[in-house]
Amino acid sequence: MRMRFKPYARPELLACDFHVHEPLTHAGHWHELYARPEQPLHLELGCGKGRFTCEQALREPDVLLLALEKVPDAMVVAMERVVEQGIPNVRFLDRDAELLPEMFAPGEISRLYINFPDPWPKKKQFKRRLTAPEFLDKYRALLPEGGAVWFKTDNGPLFDWSLESFRGCGWALADMPEGTPMTDYEARFTEMGLPIHRVVATRP
Repeated sequence: MRMRFKPYARPELLACDFHVHEPLTHAGHWHELYARPEQPLHLELGCGKGRFTCEQALREPDVLLLALEKVPDAMVVAMERVVEQGIPNVRFLDRDAELLPEMFAPGEISRLYINFPDPWPKKKQFKRRLTAPEFLDKYRALLPEGGAVWFKTDNGPLFDWSLESFRGCGWALADMPEGTPMTDYEARFTEMGLPIHRVVATRP
C-alpha cells in the first residue's frame, strides 16, 4: 500500500530527537552515542508506521530498538506513535538496508527483525529480497554468534523461498515464540483470516 505524501515529513524527521541524522558515521559507536554499554541493540528493517516498533520497545525497555525505514512519510507516523506513547528506547534511521555494513560494526546488533517485506515476486528481482543470500551475508556480519533474524510474512512463496535461502547459508531455523507484537499489516491480515508465516533464523 502506497503512503500518502506528507509535506511535513522531512522537516519533522530532521527535527525529531528520535531521528539519527548521520547513521553512516556511527559504526562501532552506537553504545557510546545512544545506549548503555550492556544494553542490547535490536534492528528492525522497514518499520513502516511503527505499530510493531512501539509494542516491541515497550515489551523490552532495556533494549535499544533501531528502526530503519527509507520512506519518510511512513517514518513520521511511526515517530508520532513513539512520541505520543512516551517511548524512550527507539531511534529511527532513514536509510536503505543495502547500507547496513556502513552503519554497524561486526557483531554490534544482537537481533534483527524483518516484518512483511516486499516479496519482489519476479525471478529477476530475487536479489532484492531481504532474505536473499547477499543480505544474509550482511546480517551475518552484523550479528554475533547466537544472534538471530526474526522473520514474518504473509507471502507463502516468499516464506518457502526464504527458508531455503536461510538453510542454504547455514542458518539454524526455529519456531518464533507466540504472541509477538503485530504490524499494521499483520493485524489486517489476521482479521481477514490469512495465515502468517514466522521463523527465527540463528546465524551460523
